[in-house]
Amino acid sequence: MAVILLKLGGELLLDAARAEARAIAADVRVLGERGHRLLIVHGGGPQATELQKRLGLEPVVIGGRRVTDQATLEVMKMAVAGRVNIDLCALLVAAGVRPIGLHGASGPVIHARKRPPRQYAGGPSEPVDMGYVGDCAGFDLGLLEQLAQGGYVPVLACVGCDPQGGALYNINADVVSAQLAVALPADQLLLVTGVPGVLADPADPATRMASLRAAEARQAIAEGRIRGGMIPKLEEAFAALERGVREIHILGRLGPGDLARAVDAPGSVGTVLRAS
Repeated sequence: MAVILLKLGGELLLDAARAEARAIAADVRVLGERGHRLLIVHGGGPQATELQKRLGLEPVVIGGRRVTDQATLEVMKMAVAGRVNIDLCALLVAAGVRPIGLHGASGPVIHARKRPPRQYAGGPSEPVDMGYVGDCAGFDLGLLEQLAQGGYVPVLACVGCDPQGGALYNINADVVSAQLAVALPADQLLLVTGVPGVLADPADPATRMASLRAAEARQAIAEGRIRGGMIPKLEEAFAALERGVREIHILGRLGPGDLARAVDAPGSVGTVLRAS
């Protein structure tokens, strides 16, 4: 059976999306009952932004990445590793799944190092220090394997930990999921996004491309047919495909059975990316 890694954004845990989240949780149970090994990585951007504003903090975002000072890191711990992780695990329990909520310091399961200053598209011309923003430096795959053997579904919040000194870092969930997919390795990486897949015309959902090779996607980016926030997702996907992940699915809003259908019939939902 396949190793399936599912990446979920925090928007799925907002009240307006609870029906979709319940449908996804039900499909996680179905896929697990079929013998697939499942792991989940999640973000929590909307919840973090909401908590920042409630605390009187103004979010600062450069190149689509949240600048993470000490106060913002505390927010990420509370909102992402706390509220979102707990709420997602509770939804999975209600669907009959056995989740184990984890953050980077659990084990530590997500090894992290501080990201050095760099330039970001759309940001200033000089390198920017993003504060407590990190990059993945490895994973405790033995811990994840033990949980899988026990019949549990690991649910990882995208906060990483330096195993040498215990420092914590905010890591983008797309980065964590792509690198974990390579490390496992995963047969399928399912990215649940706010759009119904890669679109030939971003304004028209009917132009969904069911299947794309990496070279085709790169050409579409170069020609300007793929734009905006889809580009960094695809760039992470290209790197994962080159390093052995068989398929990456970019999925939009999901109803009952859609997640299982995406696994069973790649391209029937969203867009499936393959290396060649």
